[in-house]
Amino acid sequence: MKSKQRILGIDPGYGRIGYGVIEGDRNAWVHVAHGCIETNTKADFAERLVELKQDLLAILKKYQPDKAGIEQLFFAKNVTTGMKVSEARGVILLTLHEAGIAVQEVTPLQMKQAIVGYGRAEKAQLQEMIRIQLLLKKRPTPDDAADALGVALTAGLLMKR
Repeated sequence: MKSKQRILGIDPGYGRIGYGVIEGDRNAWVHVAHGCIETNTKADFAERLVELKQDLLAILKKYQPDKAGIEQLFFAKNVTTGMKVSEARGVILLTLHEAGIAVQEVTPLQMKQAIVGYGRAEKAQLQEMIRIQLLLKKRPTPDDAADALGVALTAGLLMKR
């Protein structure tokens, strides 16, 4: 098995879905790409899910990840929004499974502990540590993409070879 891995991290949503791609091994990771998939706010929900799947497939084709990490949902203040994010997360998981990509689910607590060393770290602390670990000149933005890079880093640490 090759020593370097390419990992896609995903911060799930349905309006804006963060993604981050890193490459390396458990000791050293480098930034490949990050950004957001944004679905059409004027489309109905089912069409947005189709758009999400198509855009995710394009990312998979472009970056050819070996593995993926996806953030687990732990609560939602708004149940309707939480259900829609859960449905989008299902589309993401199904798309990754159909593509034959192993998935590591990551909780926000795991991400903070793995990257900052403290489970109650603030978002700014997390983003700064992501910047340092990936040797970026500035903190990654937007927040969804930064979170996705954090998910990718954490998945890289947690995944079995």
